[in-house]
Amino acid sequence: MGVIKALLRVISYFFGGLLALFVAAICAVALANGSPLNFVFLPWSGPSLTHWLLGLALFGLLTLLLAMSGKVRALFFLWNAAVFVLLLKGLFVSFYSFSGPVSFKAAVWLTGASLVGVLGSFPWARKPERVRKSQLY
Repeated sequence: MGVIKALLRVISYFFGGLLALFVAAICAVALANGSPLNFVFLPWSGPSLTHWLLGLALFGLLTLLLAMSGKVRALFFLWNAAVFVLLLKGLFVSFYSFSGPVSFKAAVWLTGASLVGVLGSFPWARKPERVRKSQLY
């Protein structure tokens, strides 16, 4: 079971890092060009969408670094859960239609990868370390 948890954790770090870097890069390009982003499945629009996504991406990178160092893994879990909820609600629960460049299959894969990221970033309780006899004396 420990190997599966470790593998899921590595996958969640990889997915979270790539997603946060990709979104931050898209936002940086949009801000440099002065053109607003248009993701209709997200709850924001116009210039506020770019600012929200950039802030969330930077927060995701910060929580990733903290989680990788073993501190505050719960924040990384909450960030992954928020990403999963935004994708699930925006792509499948809303009235978003799959036409144009985004296909249904890609949306399912992205949301599924996000779910794996949530599972892998769950802050499991650690087993207490065993006390050796030499530590007792």
